[in-house]
Amino acid sequence: MNEGPLTVCLVAGEESGDQLGSELMKALNAALSSDVRYCGVGGERMEALGLTSFFPMSDVSVMGLSAVLARLPLIIKRIYQTVDDVVAANPDVLVIIDSPDFTHNVAKRVRKKAPHIPIVGYVSPSVWAWRPGRARKMSVYVDELLALLPFEPDAHKRLGGPPTHYVGHPLSENAMELRPSAGERSPLTAAGKVLVVLPGSRGSEVDRLLDVFGDTVELVKRDIPDLEVVLPAVAHLEDTIRNRVSNWAVSPDVVTGLEGKKKVFRRAHAALAASGTVSLELALSGVPMVVAYKVDWFFRRLKDLNRIFKFAGVDSFVLPNIILGSKSIPEYLDEEVRPEILAPQLVKLLSDSPEREQQVKELQRLDEVMRLPSGHSQSGAAADVVLSVIKTNRT
Repeated sequence: MNEGPLTVCLVAGEESGDQLGSELMKALNAALSSDVRYCGVGGERMEALGLTSFFPMSDVSVMGLSAVLARLPLIIKRIYQTVDDVVAANPDVLVIIDSPDFTHNVAKRVRKKAPHIPIVGYVSPSVWAWRPGRARKMSVYVDELLALLPFEPDAHKRLGGPPTHYVGHPLSENAMELRPSAGERSPLTAAGKVLVVLPGSRGSEVDRLLDVFGDTVELVKRDIPDLEVVLPAVAHLEDTIRNRVSNWAVSPDVVTGLEGKKKVFRRAHAALAASGTVSLELALSGVPMVVAYKVDWFFRRLKDLNRIFKFAGVDSFVLPNIILGSKSIPEYLDEEVRPEILAPQLVKLLSDSPEREQQVKELQRLDEVMRLPSGHSQSGAAADVVLSVIKTNRT
């Protein structure tokens, strides 16, 4: 049992984790009257709030297979360094934040070396969509799990995972930033329908989807001549995307940056998107969509996705569909991802059709389904669980 000032260790591995970690630190500070010592691995936001980082988070914050392989020796070194430093700090709690390839490798080793240190996982890996066996394995080294999606506690209970608490999603809490102000999204009856195209944030996703999305847009344009196409691109793929869409029959307006993407969402009438968190952003913005995904050649050879989804208790790979328990958003996988299939669905969503009306009505239910109990903020709900773990550990 620890005595004296509290020590909280937080380990993040990328920008989104640094954001979650900093908000958690603010909520912990607001709830505690005593000083707290923060250590672990974090970025600028967490360090600004007093976290002593064992090393620069940028050492392990890499994206893409080639980048990971190039830095693999350093990443492995940092995993073992983090384990040793956490054990030496002997914190009241260790909170691992997202980035499971890094943070979960740390947690497993801390559990073996110092089993008395309680471990809280912040952000559940997508066990409900892929590799559901991870849930049971996590229960060995994660004592409590903080979930961002409302269906995840039941999924972990069903799959034998650790005790899981729904603490809300930052996107839901900040949904107003995605929603149009008066006049920002023109009525469908006005000239100029805005279609936002989102082929993914990883190079592999873009490689598999960009060409078929371009051919789809060309077909949509034939039915909707006044179509405006906008493509938000992540910074590290901007040059690649600009080069490849230069050959599209319908040239899209490529925009970058978070604020640029939000502005597009507030204007958009419909979207064609790769599966991922962006579907939840679009849903919260009230943008009806068609979602498509192609798995890479290795996983496609397994021909096992349907069995995995059924085992995990879901029958969709689109977050809003899973959250709402419906299939209102059309979703297409692998061989189904063809322009002649996608385009007619988008044409319906870009017109005053029953399909559009039904999907928009379903999306309006998200706020209620994702709402936390009155008075609870997302970071506050997460802090409550962490504080409960600390209290149990200290008594």
